[in-house]
Amino acid sequence: MNRPARPGYTPSIQELRALVLCAETGSASRAAEALNLTQSAVSRAIRTLEERLGVRLFRRVRQRLILSDAGRALVRDSREILDRLERSARMVMSFGDGGEVLRLAALPTFAAMWLIPRLPDFARIHPQVSIDLTAALGPVDFADSPFDAALQRAEFARPGARVTPLVRENLVVVAAPGLVGPADPESAALMRWPLIQQATRPELWSDWFALAGVDAFDRMRGPRLQHFDMVIAAAQAGLGIALLPDIFAAAALRAGSLRQVSPLVLPGRWPYGLIRPQGQDSAALAAFAAWLERIAENEDARD
Repeated sequence: MNRPARPGYTPSIQELRALVLCAETGSASRAAEALNLTQSAVSRAIRTLEERLGVRLFRRVRQRLILSDAGRALVRDSREILDRLERSARMVMSFGDGGEVLRLAALPTFAAMWLIPRLPDFARIHPQVSIDLTAALGPVDFADSPFDAALQRAEFARPGARVTPLVRENLVVVAAPGLVGPADPESAALMRWPLIQQATRPELWSDWFALAGVDAFDRMRGPRLQHFDMVIAAAQAGLGIALLPDIFAAAALRAGSLRQVSPLVLPGRWPYGLIRPQGQDSAALAAFAAWLERIAENEDARD
């Protein structure tokens, strides 16, 4: 005989908190103290969870609560849910009680080295718009994410997205001043040193050596790092020679912590740009896009 299907049940936030605190303290009374509740309220929350879900979440061993296998699975997901809710609440609180919120995804090094230093100007002109900026190393699906737009290389744009080019990418070869010496080596000679690899763009050194007319197949060795800011730090530390977009290397070159060791510049295949979905922009996004275009035009005019 088939058993009737158990109706669905979504635990309350209070029940999830009671579950997590009981798991962490091993005691309903200590969990109650942390939650500022009575022990009976915490015990009732756990009992309700077990009855509604139809599983034992804890075993009682010598006055201590020990998680069952089902309990461990639920606690793991409960912690994640509670953490996400807390982060969301803090994010919303930070925006205050007025204005618009612009949610942006961005390549982390581009955000840190190009966008963020310029954002005070946008904040001065548009104080009513709050920026919520998140790192994104891959393409953004605007239909399935909270983002209004992305600041990435144009190649990241999904079909149908609009791209506003902002900054051309040119990659330069740099190293710590004491690593290579005062004279620039020939292109082929660079392979005597470790070549720092950018893990998400492993083709860059191959493209540079091809432009230099050097056969470097299977001869490129060096540490692999995920972000360009890590590549910059590794080059400054003398871990090897780096191939960097000039907009990211500029500050270190001016400061003297890196120097350009080859005159050969590799043009990037794609510009950095503003990527946004098709359709009508919000007022905040339209203002941001216009500001970005003005910034990019002014900097192009100075170059």
